[in-house]
Amino acid sequence: MKDVILTDRGPKPIGPYSQAIRTNAFLYVSGQVALDSENGGDDGRRHQTADGADAGKREGNCGGGGLELASRGEGDGFSEDMNDFGAMNEVYAKYFTLSPPARSTVQVARLPKDALVESK
Repeated sequence: MKDVILTDRGPKPIGPYSQAIRTNAFLYVSGQVALDSENGGDDGRRHQTADGADAGKREGNCGGGGLELASRGEGDGFSEDMNDFGAMNEVYAKYFTLSPPARSTVQVARLPKDALVESK
């Protein structure tokens, strides 16, 4: 059984994917870029990481699926510059103070909407 999560509280998918999918006891969430991705530089990466996490928490992904961000078991980070790994970690540390999820972070050539980072 597969339930598609689609909510007006989150950005509509820009391709053939769902905001999130619930199957039995698992919730699979799509990545989230910042909704306001105009900020550049190191502070922009912090801002975009936080904005993506906030959006995933309150909108279509975690929030729409009834999951608290802190209870996530896994997450991924995508950055257009791996030199910003430290900035991303600073933001993640604020969201996950106890038992952070397992996570992978990779550098990518380009992200949707020319975002600097994408969180999942």
